Amino acid sequence: MSILGTRVVRTEDPLLLTVGGTYVDDLRVPELTGAARVTFVRSPVAHALITGIDVAAALEAPGVVAVLTVADIDDLPPPPPPPEGEPPPGSEAAPLPMGGHWAEPLLAVDRVRFVGEPVAMVLTDDSYQGEDAAELVSVDYEPLPAVIDLDDAVSGETLLFPAAGTNVAVTAGAPADDNGFAGCDVVVARTIVNQRLAPVSMEGRAAAASWADGKLTVWVSTQNAQLSRFILAGAFGLDPAAIRVVAPDVGGGFGAKIGLDRDALLVAWAARHTGRALRWVETRSENLVGMTHGRAQRQRITIGGTRDGRILAYRNEVIQDTGAYPRMSGFLPFLTGLMASGPYDIGHVETANRVVVTNTTPISAYRGAGRPEATAAVERAVDLFAAEIGMDPAEVRRINLVPPDKFPYSSGGGAVYDTGEYVKALDQVLAVAGYADLRAEQARRRERGDTLQLGLGLASYVEITAADAAGGETARLVVHDDGTATVYTGSSAHGQGHHTAWAMLVQGELGIPMNKITVLHGDTDLIPLGTGTYASRSLQLGGTAVHLAAVDVKEQARTVAADLLEASEPDLELDTERGVWQVRGDPASSRTWAEVAAHAGTDGLAADVNFTEGQPTFPFGTHLAVVEVDTETGKVRLVRHVTVDDAGTVLNPLLAEGQRHGGIAQGAAQALLEEMVYDADGNPVTGTLVDYAIITAAELPSFELLSSETPARSNPLGAKGIGEAGTIGATPAVQNAVVDAVSHLGIRHIDMPTTPARVWAAITEATATSATEEGQ
Repeated sequence: MSILGTRVVRTEDPLLLTVGGTYVDDLRVPELTGAARVTFVRSPVAHALITGIDVAAALEAPGVVAVLTVADIDDLPPPPPPPEGEPPPGSEAAPLPMGGHWAEPLLAVDRVRFVGEPVAMVLTDDSYQGEDAAELVSVDYEPLPAVIDLDDAVSGETLLFPAAGTNVAVTAGAPADDNGFAGCDVVVARTIVNQRLAPVSMEGRAAAASWADGKLTVWVSTQNAQLSRFILAGAFGLDPAAIRVVAPDVGGGFGAKIGLDRDALLVAWAARHTGRALRWVETRSENLVGMTHGRAQRQRITIGGTRDGRILAYRNEVIQDTGAYPRMSGFLPFLTGLMASGPYDIGHVETANRVVVTNTTPISAYRGAGRPEATAAVERAVDLFAAEIGMDPAEVRRINLVPPDKFPYSSGGGAVYDTGEYVKALDQVLAVAGYADLRAEQARRRERGDTLQLGLGLASYVEITAADAAGGETARLVVHDDGTATVYTGSSAHGQGHHTAWAMLVQGELGIPMNKITVLHGDTDLIPLGTGTYASRSLQLGGTAVHLAAVDVKEQARTVAADLLEASEPDLELDTERGVWQVRGDPASSRTWAEVAAHAGTDGLAADVNFTEGQPTFPFGTHLAVVEVDTETGKVRLVRHVTVDDAGTVLNPLLAEGQRHGGIAQGAAQALLEEMVYDADGNPVTGTLVDYAIITAAELPSFELLSSETPARSNPLGAKGIGEAGTIGATPAVQNAVVDAVSHLGIRHIDMPTTPARVWAAITEATATSATEEGQ
């Protein structure tokens, strides 16, 4: 029996649960002996001119090695502004280029644009000295009006970049065309908010750097060691071979640790500038304002169709808050547009977006990156349409989901979906959840006027994973003469279970036991070429590379084993249950992998693969959330969550379920609790974990995860991505459930997060409106 598809326990966990991981701040390597600590001086104001910086007092403080400002950066030009990013393969849309006046300095030059922007660096012998000395750096600020509201940003009354002449960094899409809605019986429009979130990885950002013998070594908490090396090489004008980047254990990333951010780049520069090895680990307060945020879209959705439930037209007009600097945020609304129509067969689809700068933390990728925003919009639109025509939202979805005989399906957003069983996933969730019984219970509670009302929320979704599949992924597999094997992977693990999965692939193909397989990643001296982990790409690209390397080694071994056994190659077979080569039908002739590898000579058994033949895949599913809402207090409790998340052929159900659990928790958290809030002056109101409400197990039920596997055709594993699916489906399901619980009161929409205060306010307003209407 093959190990593939079985529930193998993670091999990474015993070490993590006993000794613990080795993160950047845990490193005790010779190169970092005596390393100084970096403390950033960050702007306490959202928008201001810098009229002076005095570092004299800080330089006199105990333990201070150096205090550095932008005036010291005379040997490193600022990075150019990022391009909008290439659209996924197969898409004909191309984002607009950006001008150089949007460039983001490494350290603030003459203006700060968000609370938390780095202004200076203090280098000290220990971190406690750094905190004290940083307070002695005197920065004179001349406050400017802060731009926080999106309408204020669009108006351009106050400009963040005066040379640009506008706060709108990108405009894309065609003007609204009402002719597309001309044949609709019903048209519903609403403005909704997909709020700003903080990624809050367990480990914040961290970096260490050392220059020695002409080589730069950087240890960084990143999702892409090789991409980080590429960024450093460009910034310093170095040959990539002169740089080593190591990603040790990484305590979560969620997209916010793709590549190397500016703060880590500064650590590397300062190490060269001062000739001293350096370490930097941000505090949690720094993390909440300094690490990029996610989401932050305002969407104007319009949906139209017939009264028998057929959706004919859909429009999503997005204003993307990109924060103070447009890093990659032009790409995020592009992805929102690409996936705008979701899993529905809609004849007329329109998308448009504007990307605006505000005096807030910059926006970048966060688990799902543009696709959760698309799903949240269309799923709210479907529920609004269903309410308008008086049809159950489950039936509206069934009518409009793309049927299986239409695949591959060209969507209204421009994507080409590969495979799917959308209606089957919906019906599976409804059956297992007992949807009809839940609706009956809801009706009974409403008739009785119960304080605790029941809400049911559906979300059917499709997402794009490995959108950059053409970039490929690398793997190297070596079988040693002691029978062990080593996998070198360009994928970068930070909680996904790659070491377990890649070892399973090798055992499944070669029969070498998992406990004899070592998986290495995240060191550019060992793996100079690689892409990394993001966009749910790892198994379908990195895993396929490992699989193909194993196939290559197997064929090499067949030739060697034939010589060893003095038999013809066609007469040989590999017994993967025993992990031996033998003449077909003659177990007594068997030779172990150790013997075969030893016989291969000095070249051994090794294979290198760069898998670039993949294509984006489109996982899909349906979520049903069941909530109880206390109509007297507005408190929401998620009581059930039933899901199908189809990610193609599943390699290890345990790993897949772990990804689903984490994704659902994050998705529910957005719907119920989380939001980065700023006041009118640009001060973060939720800048600590006292105020920023992270969800815990106490707020979540046990998730009911149903199985469904519709294989992809674009890779030999049949795999699609699973890392972001739970987040994409859970958020609109929970939000829809909250609205559904109070819909009988006349409430059609509640923006996220659906906090008790917000739900209570909606109930109060609806009750007052009803009373006024009755009195007229």
